[in-house]
Amino acid sequence: MVKRLFQKIVDVRDEELKALLWATAYGFFILFSYYILRAVRDDISSADRGNLQLLWTAVFFVMLGAVPLYSWVSSRLKRTDFVPLANRFFIACLVAFFAALVLLPAGARPWIDRVFYVWTSVFALFVVTVFWGFVNDCFDNDQGRRLYAFIAVGSSLGGIVGSSVTAGIAEAVPTFGLLLVACVPLEAASWCVKPMNRWFAGEDLESIRGTEERPDEGEGDADEVDEPLAGDAWSGIKVVFSNRYLLGIAAFIALMTFASTILYFEQAHLVGEAISDRGERTAFYAQIDLAVNVLTIVFQVYLTARIIRAVGVGVSLALIPALACLGFAALGAVPSLAVLVVVQVAYRAGRYGVTRPAREILFTVVGREQKYKSKAFIDAAVYRGGDLTSGWIFAGLQALGLSLGAIALTAAPVAGLWALLGLNLGGEQDEKAAAEDAGSSGTGVAPTG
Repeated sequence: MVKRLFQKIVDVRDEELKALLWATAYGFFILFSYYILRAVRDDISSADRGNLQLLWTAVFFVMLGAVPLYSWVSSRLKRTDFVPLANRFFIACLVAFFAALVLLPAGARPWIDRVFYVWTSVFALFVVTVFWGFVNDCFDNDQGRRLYAFIAVGSSLGGIVGSSVTAGIAEAVPTFGLLLVACVPLEAASWCVKPMNRWFAGEDLESIRGTEERPDEGEGDADEVDEPLAGDAWSGIKVVFSNRYLLGIAAFIALMTFASTILYFEQAHLVGEAISDRGERTAFYAQIDLAVNVLTIVFQVYLTARIIRAVGVGVSLALIPALACLGFAALGAVPSLAVLVVVQVAYRAGRYGVTRPAREILFTVVGREQKYKSKAFIDAAVYRGGDLTSGWIFAGLQALGLSLGAIALTAAPVAGLWALLGLNLGGEQDEKAAAEDAGSSGTGVAPTG
């Protein structure tokens, strides 16, 4: 009965159901934790909006150090060890922040807020990047096209629960109390790793992908997927600059961050001017997050997989950039909080609901090292590098005297370029997937990309 119910919603095969549920649960708990912390971070952005570009500069330089460290650890530990380790490292950090807020004098609070803002921005990218890297390492290209939209549903449900919890208690409890609440789902996510890995690393992997695809492998080779990654701390970074496909993904991320940053800075200014109370602002941001995640669920359950199957990865990647172009034009014409909320909710829901699953499919046709290390560099350092550059561009445009509406209009053509790049990447992914399928049928062993 459960299988029939799921098969009405998602194109899942009987032998894939257990793996799908574990992956969905993992995403649920990760986003549950993140959306408790996101509203706290966004409140800091409004309270300290004059220093946002400085905070994002700090985030970028922290990322430059964090990515090689992450790559070094992943080269020395099995994925069943380093994936939970990454989550538990962030739990330890949350406990440390809680202790600092309780024990240090009130005069230290602004600096604790700033450090927490930087830390949360790093946390947001790394835990999600580790999650999707793990998922991409487990599922192949065909499964990604069929199952990623539903796995993303779990993440959105986690976002809904996290946003609801935050909106319900933000004005009733001290803000720093939310940090301890966020530790619980983050630990639960860590417990999803071993059963999911066990499902894919042993005989169940062969039942999912077919033993006929691995005739040349030895009896214990299925366990190789849990071995430490090849290369050193810098190898995943270096390959990005020598691989046209990965460079295209990096450029796509950079253009996406430009659009997202412009909207984020405009949101910080408009909300900061409209709402002065911190608890009220935190609750307001949580309500926006809730609306985003509810709409994202609609995309993921009813539209995303159908869109990807109907128009392909390229068009799917281009849809939200095209929407962003229109949104910037609307915000340029009427730069109000009401218009901002509509544009922001539609943009973020589409980015999480459609663009994110389509973007993750791009990584199903590359090797394991690229799925973890190169992806971490692109999703973390390139992402925050784009934030850094875009933040200073926003500050520079303001210094030149441009209004919020005028700045929005300058972002519209950039979003158009972002859409064109998405179309091109989708075509390259199709070519690589076809070559991989041809290689599998010809040799019996899938290429590693």
